[in-house]
Amino acid sequence: MPLPAHLIAASALVILLLGLLHLWFTFAGRRLHPRSDALRQAMETEHPVLTRGTTMWKAWVGFNASHSFGAMLYGLVYGYLAFAAPAVLLGSPFLLAVGAGLLVGYLVLGKRYWFSAPFRGILLAALLYAGALVQLAGVT
Repeated sequence: MPLPAHLIAASALVILLLGLLHLWFTFAGRRLHPRSDALRQAMETEHPVLTRGTTMWKAWVGFNASHSFGAMLYGLVYGYLAFAAPAVLLGSPFLLAVGAGLLVGYLVLGKRYWFSAPFRGILLAALLYAGALVQLAGVT
């Protein structure tokens, strides 16, 4: 397996682990709960303007879980391609651009809206991915 594929696999592993950890925190414990019990109670009874078919709390849990699934999907697909089909992944400008775009998007969101731990993890994944792209540019 070429070095760029190893770097992308490492990047994918970081994001996969972040996604798994986020999913765990979504459903286990109180780490993603508001500190204020009154706020949580309000979220459990308030509805978004869009619909009365859910509450803000259910939407919060659902958004967190689906966010986790997206990170896990990136990790699984790009990790799989890096190991099982590196020629397909490394030879596809489309797949390489999609992976880079996702990581850049996560970096922007992480810097602007999240806290330092996930941002640092995403930065590590993005640097590994960028290293793969630099390696690929040097090879071709």
